[in-house]
Amino acid sequence: MSAAFVLQSFRSRAASLSSRSLPRAAVRSYPKSLGRRHYSEQKLSTSETEEGKDGTRPDNAPLTPDQEKLKAKEAEVVDLTGRLRYLQADFLNLQRNAAREKEQTRDFAITRFAGDLLETADVLSLALKSLPPGALEPSTPSETPSPSTGSPKTHQQHLQELYTGVEITQRLLLQTLFKYHVKPFDPTGDKFDPNLHEALYQAPVPGKEPGTVIDCQKIGYMIKDRVLRAAQVGVAQDAS
Repeated sequence: MSAAFVLQSFRSRAASLSSRSLPRAAVRSYPKSLGRRHYSEQKLSTSETEEGKDGTRPDNAPLTPDQEKLKAKEAEVVDLTGRLRYLQADFLNLQRNAAREKEQTRDFAITRFAGDLLETADVLSLALKSLPPGALEPSTPSETPSPSTGSPKTHQQHLQELYTGVEITQRLLLQTLFKYHVKPFDPTGDKFDPNLHEALYQAPVPGKEPGTVIDCQKIGYMIKDRVLRAAQVGVAQDAS
């Protein structure tokens, strides 16, 4: 066997091996790329199927005319609901204010009239104070006549009856004022309050704290929680 023959057989075998390995590589690489493409298409179709099942819409997708109308109506409902709530709150406040004003009008409607009657009550009080208690007592037992004798009444009896009549009149007047929430108050001994008292004079009084009411010339009157008339008083002053 010659060298030329051996070289020729080696070349023929190498060529046959190279021709066999090329199709195998091509066959192996092709299914991989085909599998990857098939998986991508399958995944895309699956996502499209799921989107169709959920019924969701991408955010950038345009709205249909019906959806735009529905959205506008929903905004209108929210706006009208807010306005209705504000109107209900305003109506409730109006009802409360009207009830409060009605009550105040009813309670303080007689303020001016009651103020005018206070002068009458003051006059009756002065009439009762002008007569000392000792003047009503009979000086001797003989001046008290018996009703069975029919003798005329004495001046002492007439004075007693007059005093009793004035006292009853004053009591009825105060009861009528009390029925309409008008109440008198005497601040003697209390601390001076400019909202309730009107100072007529000041005087140093030993043993009295400065600013204390020592005398009440005219009693004050309240109508519910308001001052109808301030009490006219004298106030203790610092002796130093």
